Amino acid sequence: MRWAVVVFPGSNCDRDAEQAIRLVTGDPVDLVWHDADDLSGYDAIVLPGGFSYGDYLRAGAIARFSPVVRAVAREAERGKPVIGICNGFQILTESGLLPGALLPNRHLQFRCEMAELRVETNDSPFTRLYTPGEVIRIPIAHGEGRYHAEPEVLEELRRERRVAFRYVENPNGSVDDIAGILNPKRNVLGLMPHPERAVIDWMGSEDGIRMFQSIHAHVEEGLSHA
Repeated sequence: MRWAVVVFPGSNCDRDAEQAIRLVTGDPVDLVWHDADDLSGYDAIVLPGGFSYGDYLRAGAIARFSPVVRAVAREAERGKPVIGICNGFQILTESGLLPGALLPNRHLQFRCEMAELRVETNDSPFTRLYTPGEVIRIPIAHGEGRYHAEPEVLEELRRERRVAFRYVENPNGSVDDIAGILNPKRNVLGLMPHPERAVIDWMGSEDGIRMFQSIHAHVEEGLSHA
């Protein structure tokens, strides 16, 4: 399988994601500039963290208009796994690929620390190798990570088990302790924590490994049945 890691002006976690995926899966990974309008040659897509367009208007608000986001939407509609990490999550909500919004942290401070997450479901291409209820450690690094959604959206997320991860100790004021959510087809994941920074022991955690392994296993299983 082949991965695309999308690079926007201001992305700063693109190479982290690229190297983590190569290390964990051994798969080929391409860094794809934001003006690309065709991602059909890729089996999985990553929108990495960073500060696309400097977050000058609002995090992810300008990046949503990049040609590549339309290409991401097409591949998501075709069922390919798409994961948006931190700024990538913000772009997914701004573009309407995921509901809700990411607001400034309640304490108005940038937080860079290890966070404990509870896995809420393993019914997705991203979490299939985790155990529901399991607590994992994945670092965060954001100033606008407070997830917000209207009550009816939250009820839908709960009812359809589309909350993928919740914070054990909420670091930013996210409603319902939400750290990551899925789309209705369960093939798009947005999460604020950085799994690419939790793949080697010296990083303080290796709990991000299974996220990339899960995606790899999902795609390879699909390819073998094609």
